[in-house]
Amino acid sequence: MNDTITRDAPAQAVEAPAGQKKVFLKTYGCQMNVYDSQRMSDALAADGYQPTDVIEDADLVLLNTCHIREKAAEKVYSALGRLKQLKEDRAAAGRETIVGVAGCVAQAEGEEIIRRAPVVDLVIGPQTYHRLPQAVRRARGGERIIETDYALEDKFEHLPAPKKASVRARGVTAFLTVQEGCDKFCTFCVVPYTRGSEVSRPVSQIVAEAERLADAGIREVTLLGQNVNAWHGEGPDGREWGLGQLLFRLAEIPGLARLRYTTSHPRDMDDALIAAHRDLPSLMPYLHLPIQSGSDRILKAMNRKHTAADYLRLIERIRAARADIAMSGDFIVGFPGETDADFEATMQLIRDVGYAQAFSFKYSPRPGTPGADMKFHVDEDVKTERLLALQALIAKQQLDFALGLVGSEMDVLIEKPGRNAGQRVGKSPWLQPVIVDEMAGEIGDIVRVRITKAGSNSLFSEPVRAE
Repeated sequence: MNDTITRDAPAQAVEAPAGQKKVFLKTYGCQMNVYDSQRMSDALAADGYQPTDVIEDADLVLLNTCHIREKAAEKVYSALGRLKQLKEDRAAAGRETIVGVAGCVAQAEGEEIIRRAPVVDLVIGPQTYHRLPQAVRRARGGERIIETDYALEDKFEHLPAPKKASVRARGVTAFLTVQEGCDKFCTFCVVPYTRGSEVSRPVSQIVAEAERLADAGIREVTLLGQNVNAWHGEGPDGREWGLGQLLFRLAEIPGLARLRYTTSHPRDMDDALIAAHRDLPSLMPYLHLPIQSGSDRILKAMNRKHTAADYLRLIERIRAARADIAMSGDFIVGFPGETDADFEATMQLIRDVGYAQAFSFKYSPRPGTPGADMKFHVDEDVKTERLLALQALIAKQQLDFALGLVGSEMDVLIEKPGRNAGQRVGKSPWLQPVIVDEMAGEIGDIVRVRITKAGSNSLFSEPVRAE
């Protein structure tokens, strides 16, 4: 998944009653962690915890962590070092603070976190969030809690449904996890070890959650999974459904105007899913389809089990079904053994595809993965040089895509107030922020605009008014 997001769990603009417990929840990593943080917040709300964005006021501090890259894990330990002083200061004032670590670092390192950061009272993995309130109560009783076993029960069935008010407070778009875990075992990736094997939620559970979101005013839902297009859940007819069929069902929900999904694997992009892009107006014409490298030699070393030519043929089929679809991808530079020729193959693939957006990273060895034990690791300065060159090419393609939209008309979902007076910010079908006039519509409206200018990160527009 895209692992560039780092944000706090949304705090609701509601004053907590005197004496009510408060939780500060910091999220690192991917969209699924953002979704997990929201569900943990919902579970804690049912146990009397009010979200706060002021860490000094928190009775419970939770760090929802990412383990994809080494620096992400080190950020967590740095934050825990700072929390030690906060906990001591609050204790001196007679106020107890529970510190917890959740997410993939918690799953991967477990007892090591307690050993390395004694400030931590609670470690809980991604498969046991439904047990979080009970774990916090035990921690308040003086226990040191490590909950990293894979739960036998379905955590989604045991998590409380979010209240309508809390959903509305988060905006008009929402994430919805439909699939967790990964069976692909790419040699660079720690996800199979932290999230477990692929598990798909049943259709009934997904539809019920989507209907609650729509009822609360959500206009756009993004389906999440480590390999979301590997989703195969039990349908109401007793048969196994694929993601394409699920999207057709979700498109029937009143009020739910836009659908997206991420992150996909090229090997799981089937005909039914491509047909959904062709036939569903509510499925947005934007597809995040990582390849990681354009070199067949490196793809084999990564255990991707497809070639660059396979990927390019798949892109052709997708674009034949939906001509206006925009592609996004992930790229890793400096994988062990990557030569200049391998890197140039990646650059050529990027030129051939033409991406509207992409995420790129230097290879980071993760303990326990096969890649960490491979020979011929690439020098750090070579990785940096290659990353800068790749990002420059992606930035040019992204700007070219945006400039190509100038003069066109599109539907924009208005999401929030703009920074400047008289403006609001919406989202294009291709995920770009769009600046719109506040007279164009209210938050939650989908309005027709004409693009007048393209910046490096945003589009600017004017309303299209009926004659």
